[in-house]
Amino acid sequence: MKEKKAILICFSVKSGKFESYSERNKFFKKLYGWKQVIRKEIRLGKKEKSYVYKREGLLDEIPHLKVDQSSFIVPEDEFERIVGFLKEWHDKVIWRTFKVLLDEDLEDLIEEEV
Repeated sequence: MKEKKAILICFSVKSGKFESYSERNKFFKKLYGWKQVIRKEIRLGKKEKSYVYKREGLLDEIPHLKVDQSSFIVPEDEFERIVGFLKEWHDKVIWRTFKVLLDEDLEDLIEEEV
């Protein structure tokens, strides 16, 4: 069975270090992306129309497998991009990394996520 090297990243936010909930949400939006919903009222009949936009985060650009809310696996060759992002938040987020080997089934799952 062929195996591929990957990295498991687990992180935790230090909520008290963020200046506001807005700044904390900014971290999560930049990492995971988010769904923007814009509602517009249509004057005739006062109906409401919704427009939904997917705003991409870093993990939308990187093949990954989400393990839990604050844990995910990325291919080893994408590791530096994730570390660069986490270093921007170094005083507000702590993280650990673990080397893992993925079998072909999990490797296929990561490729399908993107």
